[in-house]
Amino acid sequence: MVSEPRPLPATGPRRRTVDNDGVELAVFSEGDPSSPTILLVHGFPDTHRLWDGLAERLVGDYHVVRYDVRGAGASTAPRKTAAYRTELLAEDLFAVADAVSPNRPVHVVAHDWGSIQAWAAVTAPRARARIASFTSVSGPNLDHVGQWVRRRVTRPTPANLRQVVAQLTHSWYIALFHIPVLPGLAWRTVVGPRWGHLLRRMEGVEATPAPTIGTDAANGVRLYRANMLSRRSRPAPSPAEVPVQVVLPTRDRFVTAALAEDLERWIPRLWRRRLVAGHWVPLSHPEALARVVEDFVEHVSGAPMTRSLQRARAGRDEGFTNRLVVVTGAGKGIGRATALAFAARGAEVVVADIDIEAARRTAAEIGPAAYPYPVDVSDADAVRAFAEDITDQHGAPDIVVNNAGIGMAGPFLATTAQDWRRVTDVNLLGVVNGCREFGALMAEAGEGGHIVNISSAAAYTPSRSLSAYAASKAAVLALSDCVRAEFADHGIGVTAICPGVVATDITNTTTFTGTDDLGQQRKRQQATKAYARRGFTPDRVAEEIARAVERGTPVVAVTPEAKLARAGARFFPGLMRRVARVLG
Repeated sequence: MVSEPRPLPATGPRRRTVDNDGVELAVFSEGDPSSPTILLVHGFPDTHRLWDGLAERLVGDYHVVRYDVRGAGASTAPRKTAAYRTELLAEDLFAVADAVSPNRPVHVVAHDWGSIQAWAAVTAPRARARIASFTSVSGPNLDHVGQWVRRRVTRPTPANLRQVVAQLTHSWYIALFHIPVLPGLAWRTVVGPRWGHLLRRMEGVEATPAPTIGTDAANGVRLYRANMLSRRSRPAPSPAEVPVQVVLPTRDRFVTAALAEDLERWIPRLWRRRLVAGHWVPLSHPEALARVVEDFVEHVSGAPMTRSLQRARAGRDEGFTNRLVVVTGAGKGIGRATALAFAARGAEVVVADIDIEAARRTAAEIGPAAYPYPVDVSDADAVRAFAEDITDQHGAPDIVVNNAGIGMAGPFLATTAQDWRRVTDVNLLGVVNGCREFGALMAEAGEGGHIVNISSAAAYTPSRSLSAYAASKAAVLALSDCVRAEFADHGIGVTAICPGVVATDITNTTTFTGTDDLGQQRKRQQATKAYARRGFTPDRVAEEIARAVERGTPVVAVTPEAKLARAGARFFPGLMRRVARVLG
């Protein structure tokens, strides 16, 4: 027996009703019906309004269809718990798909319990003809979960048991939902009216729950009672022949990423996509989710895989393969060595330098996986245009190495205001520009990443002859610490690299203040010879950079003298200051 459908104001998207065996489903569609159809299925305790932000971003290119699942919003609500079994919910999905796209399969995108019920449809025999692709967000297949638990309990290694305990901890509320009467009463009287506030506290998202939230959630509790125990105790996993993309929010409070580990056993065409977000991704990150959906739908429709999709393909996420790395100052020295090191590990590299010919030479050493670009990092507008161009042509980068810099030495009193502006513009503001422009793009992409800023051992080693250079590099070190704290919210790591004496070309271009042209040339030659005798090569710094990105190390002192000076600055600062009066 079903109740009467609840009315909703007929505003916004086109609305229709689809009947499935006596259950009337409120269906909302936008966009050109002749375009590919994306069918959005919401979860608990939401309605079709969960997808407002995503639909707004997809409707220009797709026929976007949403519906209130049975028991929610304007759809009818069966009163018997058995009417909420996933196989019946799957038939609802097929009924909507048949109604809105009778001649062409639909691309299904589902969240939470919408995803759980969509799995039942995707693994059904009808799926091959009616579903073109499936993007699952924070909602596992219950049969797969049951098998996942069995495999780990019967093979009780510490890692397996930790995974099971972690998921049980995340799923604490399921047991509560099996208590008679109380969960529904709590949703109607206490939780439902405060759901918007709870979402802000839990997820940091602003959302206005549907007026029917209390009743919807009370009905939705039947989803857990009708399916959870039976599916987990008697799992019967089925394969999915359609392409499946599993979106794994890295900060999901309810579904752990480990649940997706065994899916290759049942899904031949599988992609795992990570987004730096909480459980309610459609509300908090609609822009990033729209990009993920479009990437997948376009590929399934015949377009080449994007770099993110290539990386997400099950079994192919290794090292830096399919990563895009941007390196500034990559024409020579540490920048060139860093570009070569990442390329050797499988990355594609944007080789940027103010000297485009030097950038092209580095790119030529790497081959087709390198892209030379000219850029003056001290020019904020130029860096912005550079970042936008890179993103348009190649997508948001995964790793950015802000390496470009210049040398400057000499007495403080002989260092002019123009000298200070030049060293600050390149060494500090060049890093600021790179962090700001690329950091914003990486945050918007929502897939995390890493930024490396090249500082120096001079940042914490006082010297009477390096006031301008040391100050600029100390600022880079402090900037990295500050940006790291902020970017952590976006899953973006930040590393400061502090080399000591490295044999690079920087000594040939260093400005020595307080001397004439002849003295300048002589000092450059002396410095170059001294650095060459030291024998620490740029490729060794590059190896440390790659290792720091792999490990997420915040600060790396590279050379032995850099490590010794860092220890001295921490434990013997007075001694370091006295030495600075002598050495220079």
